[in-house]
Amino acid sequence: MALAIAIAVVAWSCGGDDDDDGPAVDASQGAQADAGAAEDLDMKDSDFTCILDGTKVHKFYLWNPLGHLDDAVQVANAPSGGTYPVGTVIQLIPTEAMVKRAAGWSPTTADWEFFFLGVSETGTTIDARGTQDVTNPLGSCFDCHAKAEPQWDLICEKMHGCDPLPVGDDVIEMIQNDDPRCP
Repeated sequence: MALAIAIAVVAWSCGGDDDDDGPAVDASQGAQADAGAAEDLDMKDSDFTCILDGTKVHKFYLWNPLGHLDDAVQVANAPSGGTYPVGTVIQLIPTEAMVKRAAGWSPTTADWEFFFLGVSETGTTIDARGTQDVTNPLGSCFDCHAKAEPQWDLICEKMHGCDPLPVGDDVIEMIQNDDPRCP
């Protein structure tokens, strides 16, 4: 039941390889391969772990493997919005994620990469990733997030301009707490 609800929520809210070396810097996207190059984060399956290990802000979880967590939390809590730092990972439910990539990586999506994830007790698989092309049963992740007012950096919350979710906060919390990757 929770999985069916999670799929429905993903459809409304949306959102590699098995290398275990941690989050990678993506040299093909102008990442930090040379001194002075821009930071970037190319997530792998194993980089996505228990959603409850993130920092909870409002109703979603976030983290920043590049070390910019405090800045990401500050943007999330800013009453007038802001732009999330590169490397910010945001998840509302275990089977979806958004990752802020390097400036210029995808101007259309404000440099966000969307992920549709398979989760189980044994870990995570990236089932789909990309920009405007990541879809779920009800459509494109980007199409939903594009409705957020510009100051919110494509993050959907109740007052940000996005369509409302078809389930309540209690159901979202239940789905978060039922993440099979959590101990």
